[in-house]
Amino acid sequence: MLETIDLQQVMVLDIETVSQQASFGELPDHFQELWAHKVLNTLREGETAADVYPNAGLYAEFGKIICISVGVFHQRGGRMGFRVKSFVQAAESELLAEFTQLLRRQPTNLTLCGHNGKSFDFPYLCRRMVINKLAIPPQLAISGKKPWEINHLDTMELWRFGDLRSHVSLNLMAAVLDIPTPKDDISGEDVYRVYHEENNLERIRVYCEKDVVTTAQILRRLRREPPIAPEEISFAE
Repeated sequence: MLETIDLQQVMVLDIETVSQQASFGELPDHFQELWAHKVLNTLREGETAADVYPNAGLYAEFGKIICISVGVFHQRGGRMGFRVKSFVQAAESELLAEFTQLLRRQPTNLTLCGHNGKSFDFPYLCRRMVINKLAIPPQLAISGKKPWEINHLDTMELWRFGDLRSHVSLNLMAAVLDIPTPKDDISGEDVYRVYHEENNLERIRVYCEKDVVTTAQILRRLRREPPIAPEEISFAE
């Protein structure tokens, strides 16, 4: 089944998210209460809601998207190529508007692929689009669709082979499949600091793009196909 998918009709994507504010104290009082309630049962002894606020970016209700990187496959001279483009800025509404415009120029049956995309990236994008009063593009809209009508691929789900307990990071999956790691600079845990303390969106963009390339290489590996050669990978300005 996986081998029959036309890779040129697949878009690989990854998002980077952070908390909406730099610190817990900057939240409006009402949202401080809501965050404290959200994490109440997960706090370890001695921890406070403020201590774990850097994790707020994991939740669409308390976080925001600062980078979306996408990649598409293409045939060139008989060789498989891959082109990556990123949307990155602090103004989430503008970022999402640009991304939705891109999707609306694509076929409605375009397949979206991500690592843990079905549980994180895809629903997070939809929630933030609703919050920002944007219509959800058809490629992300799954309400009312039958499972076989949803063109979403998830490399982590594919690796599970039915084992719903398994949660394998992109870094680990790349390592066991002998694919170069994308975590050679920062990791997901660093994004909060790099954004709120360093204000370095460029560094986050590069990190996000590496995740997209790695996900694409993993998809190729799962199809028993050779990796895309480095010289066949390009990046849009």
